[in-house]
Amino acid sequence: MKDRRDKNVQLPEGDCDRMKFTKYHALGNDYLVMDPAGIERPLSPAEIRRICHRNFGVGSDGILWGPVSESDGRMRVRIFNPDGSEAEKSGNGLRIFSRYLWDRGLVSSEPFPILTAGGEVFSEVAPGGRSVTVEMGKVSFDSTVIPVRGAAREVLNEEIEIEGRRFTYCAATIGNPHCVILCPEPSEETARRYGPAIETDPRFPNRTNVQFMRIVDRENIQIEIWERGAGYTLASGSSSSAAAAVAHRLGFCGPEITVRMPGGSIEIRIGKDYRITMKGPVTRVCEGTIDPESLEDA
Repeated sequence: MKDRRDKNVQLPEGDCDRMKFTKYHALGNDYLVMDPAGIERPLSPAEIRRICHRNFGVGSDGILWGPVSESDGRMRVRIFNPDGSEAEKSGNGLRIFSRYLWDRGLVSSEPFPILTAGGEVFSEVAPGGRSVTVEMGKVSFDSTVIPVRGAAREVLNEEIEIEGRRFTYCAATIGNPHCVILCPEPSEETARRYGPAIETDPRFPNRTNVQFMRIVDRENIQIEIWERGAGYTLASGSSSSAAAAVAHRLGFCGPEITVRMPGGSIEIRIGKDYRITMKGPVTRVCEGTIDPESLEDA
């Protein structure tokens, strides 16, 4: 008998193939949490694209596939972008996944680890579940780690020209790649116009997330975000972490920074060796099931 998870096996329609999800948003950045234990087969990239589509599917900025339990008791989550690609890490996604685990009674209010493709993080859900703090890991500006093509170096205050406009940028990673553009007046229009070309610029072999950043004062920055694999995004936890780290590294801000985005604000604390602690809200939206009919031609 073939494994039911084989993508070539046609599963019967009915409750066994109706995929359950729980939807949350973190400052307007919305994800579906889907527990693989109740689905019995992996999603194909085409199915992920359909599910995340806001007209032909449920609609979301991505899918959190988990929890997947490890032999040592830790829980792993896989993070999928709406274009079907897999992300190494997502700050908002991790806050949402933490809240989901807390809602399910799988964790308490004590700090707990989560494994991601971008490394291990530690999360803590505040009483009531509406606020989550995540120790995101260490930011690096090393071109060989991010990665960025060229000689080994810290990628700080370099230039990139896109559509005839020259920008100063810094690159960083917190488990996933980021390009932080210094911009006196960041806007949605700017992010949508230049973000796609920067995301796919050849100097970034794994593509990159893009933040257009304005320094407000020593404790506040403003960013507009073009997210790799997702497009224009109202808020992002990993983008907030990377942008805040760059602002601190360049000497513009202290170690505690509020990152302002169209969807709201995230609090970032920068510790020793640029280890980042992120705190922000999570809102539960709904639960539902995805009917197999919606995926028939995906």
